[in-house]
Amino acid sequence: MTGIVLCALDVSQPAHETPVLRRAAQLAELDQARLDVMTVLPDFGTSMVGSYFKADYHEHAVAEARKALGELCEAVLGAELNAQTRHIVSTGTVYEEVLRVARVDGAALIVIGSHRPALRDYLLGPNASRVVRHSDCSVFVVRDA
Repeated sequence: MTGIVLCALDVSQPAHETPVLRRAAQLAELDQARLDVMTVLPDFGTSMVGSYFKADYHEHAVAEARKALGELCEAVLGAELNAQTRHIVSTGTVYEEVLRVARVDGAALIVIGSHRPALRDYLLGPNASRVVRHSDCSVFVVRDA
């Protein structure tokens, strides 16, 4: 593998995502690949729900997510590696955005976490499961302990 390791995180759950980010950094270092870290915000803009938010809510949410992503990466990876890491904040459906960014960037590997599954999830969380099924590149799933 060469190129890019794309790590998808939910910045609202830093304790859950820390092992995911650590594993992504290890895999990127192993192959001297670039580490891209992303988070996805839900898109409320065009739905009825969006009408309940202030006009600048999305821009504020993106700024807050970017800040949280940077802080998580610095805490887990350290300042030096964080400075070399590309941070991406996207808006939409998690699995669709992860797959889109991976395709556009030419990622060689996607690293994503999966929560402890319920029976309906069939061994993987719904987003991780969809990424695994539809990805054009390899996917490494970090499981909850």
